[in-house]
Amino acid sequence: MTPIQTGQHVPDFTLRTRRDGSWVDLSTADLFAGRRVVVFGLPGAFTPTCSSSHVPRYNELQPAFAANGIDDILCVSVNDWFVMDAWRRDQGADRVTFIADGNGTLTDALGLLVDKSSLGFGKRSWRYAMVIRDGVVEQTFIEPQVEGDPYEVSDADTVLGWLAPESKPLDVVMVTAPGCSYCATGRAQLTAAGIGWAEVIATPRRLRALSGRSSTPQIFIDGVHIGGSDDLAHWLAAR
Repeated sequence: MTPIQTGQHVPDFTLRTRRDGSWVDLSTADLFAGRRVVVFGLPGAFTPTCSSSHVPRYNELQPAFAANGIDDILCVSVNDWFVMDAWRRDQGADRVTFIADGNGTLTDALGLLVDKSSLGFGKRSWRYAMVIRDGVVEQTFIEPQVEGDPYEVSDADTVLGWLAPESKPLDVVMVTAPGCSYCATGRAQLTAAGIGWAEVIATPRRLRALSGRSSTPQIFIDGVHIGGSDDLAHWLAAR
């Protein structure tokens, strides 16, 4: 694996993708020309870390990336278009552009195609992120070449921290239940404060295990348990 370096142009390539029910070509220029984008690559659609952490956080922080000059966030995986489209819908990640690199063309052009035959995956992408401006690599965040699937430097918070070191976004998780009016209050409070969040639905048993409480919502900020919507209101007032 010989990754592309900062200052290098992304090599020309063409991907086959679908648009409006037909196959079309997607070129290097289509993705990068005249734009500043974040690209992040991962081993596979529907895989654990990719689905639980990598994609959701980029989707959550897209407004912060946009505020710091990023025109698009591209998620690249060596999967076919149908798998990537199903994964996008499953993730509800409407703020991220999913790129199906079925033949590994883009991943190989970036020097990040690896052999994961030992897992039954065949050729796949190493986990990485990079900032590309008008087709030129501005910065790379490539996971260390060690055994397994390291996830240390290609996450959304690390990349955003490089783009805007003075503004560290809060990591907010809200545990909710369907039809919960207090959850709606919590969402409104966070929205009014301009704070993004991830939302999960937990069973009563898991909710008690996580928070020691049985009511929803239960809100966690940067790993600290804040509590319900009333507790959130106090926390916001004290900021």
